[in-house]
Amino acid sequence: MAALVLSLLILSMAGHSSASWCVCKTGLSDSVLQNTLDYACGNGADCNPTHPKAPCFNPDNVRSHCSYAVNSFFQKKHQAPGTCDFSGTATPTNTDPSYSGCTFPTSASGSGGSTTVTPGTTNPKGSSTTTTLPGGRSPYSGTSTDGLFGNNSTGATGTGINPDY
Repeated sequence: MAALVLSLLILSMAGHSSASWCVCKTGLSDSVLQNTLDYACGNGADCNPTHPKAPCFNPDNVRSHCSYAVNSFFQKKHQAPGTCDFSGTATPTNTDPSYSGCTFPTSASGSGGSTTVTPGTTNPKGSSTTTTLPGGRSPYSGTSTDGLFGNNSTGATGTGINPDY
């Protein structure tokens, strides 16, 4: 009987991360971290606390905002395996990344609402634009093949000058 209970306990824990938080890795460029930040914020992470005058805005740098965003995404996905990878730019941790005035959530209920970055608008930091590729693909996979700059599937011709103006 004890073996059965132990087996069930082990099975119930299988498939869950042992880490409580997710953070962006060190040693990566700001542009790589910005892509990760944009992806997390555009796909359900609560990025409101990283906006100006919010509790996690300072320090105002991409890595800090990226870590908050990937952690929020990780919590929203209930710490499911693979939800703290972001193409190798983030890693799970058991060390609380919270700092004075900014608490990183450890559960989906503590990660607040979601922030969606509208394609083509400035991101919460305000330093670049976020573009969602056709079909909702992430910035990590594929390229746009729709429209004039892809395979010209629109059938558009000409010099690009609109004669109506």
